[in-house]
Amino acid sequence: MHCRTCLAVLAVLAVAGCADQPSPASPDSPDFAMSGNAPIYLVTFTDDVTDVRGTALELSRAKGFALRFVREHAARGFSAVIPDAIASQIRNDPRVLIVERDGPVSLVRPIIEAGRPGSAPQVVSYGTTRVGGSGDGTGKTAWIIDTGIDLDHPDLNTSRNCHAFFTGRSPDDQNGHGTHVAGIVAAKNNTIGTLGVAANAFVCSVRVLGPSGSGTFEGVTNGVNYVAANGAPGDAANMSLGASGSQSTLEQAIQDAAAGGISFTLAAGNNGENANNFTPARVNGPNIYTISAIGSNNCLASFSNFGNPPVAFAAPGVGIISTYKGGGTKSLSGTSMAAPHVAGILLLGPVQSDGTACNDPDGNPDPIAHR
Repeated sequence: MHCRTCLAVLAVLAVAGCADQPSPASPDSPDFAMSGNAPIYLVTFTDDVTDVRGTALELSRAKGFALRFVREHAARGFSAVIPDAIASQIRNDPRVLIVERDGPVSLVRPIIEAGRPGSAPQVVSYGTTRVGGSGDGTGKTAWIIDTGIDLDHPDLNTSRNCHAFFTGRSPDDQNGHGTHVAGIVAAKNNTIGTLGVAANAFVCSVRVLGPSGSGTFEGVTNGVNYVAANGAPGDAANMSLGASGSQSTLEQAIQDAAAGGISFTLAAGNNGENANNFTPARVNGPNIYTISAIGSNNCLASFSNFGNPPVAFAAPGVGIISTYKGGGTKSLSGTSMAAPHVAGILLLGPVQSDGTACNDPDGNPDPIAHR
């Protein structure tokens, strides 16, 4: 078995619940950040810790808690159910960089419009045309860190054995959001559905959000760690999800994974506010791109978050037709739709600019992404 396939299987088994690896609470339940009477904490080690798993086991035995997940590739460390008093002690360990309580994350809520059946003739979204048209993404890989992907969708290339889930019981999409994102990146060049920016590329489902679109920092960070372990330079990973404020563990994980040559595209958010107030939108660094949304008039959408930094580019995000669960297509609006346009561009080469967005509230117009 190929090493990447092994990792994928191991990741799925761990999340499904092995004997020595307790399953996480459902992110759709109100007690997502609690187990029993103690909260879930995410712990990240300093760079000089080389044996992550051994150090995590040592700490857990010394302090009397059970490990949930160990991350060895991004925000290297672990998550565990830890009483607050013990968490305070762990913060004082010189090997520990970050100790944070788990919290809620959700998809960047889109505006849902009309849908079409899967058998309908192919329609090219204006978004794909606006960013320079579709290119051939055959052989390229996009990681969709989201609600999953409809793995049977006839307009998506899900044939690579790369799928994993960190919530629920499969990487299949029960919401629709992740499938829509995947199609913007890479819907096939055929006669049905729609056409992605990097048509025919592999799309890998990294399911971190439940049917309602909710999840946890623990699950999302584990998803980023999975991409860091299994991705390769030149791949693109899209994250159309977020929460208010900051979360150092998740942000560190994205920076670590991006340092390995994987490009991350992040939705700026749909709050009409400064993107610096939201995570992971606020993350900056090499190979990390926060994306705002424009309409067909090239103006920033009224719902789009803004701010330079962290916003790197604007891309189409109003009335975007793409694949949806159940085999058809749907038109959605949001920065969730803008970010994957840039993911598709990055699979084909460097992102360029073609004009600037009008009506940018911060007075520094975002460059419009283009192939």
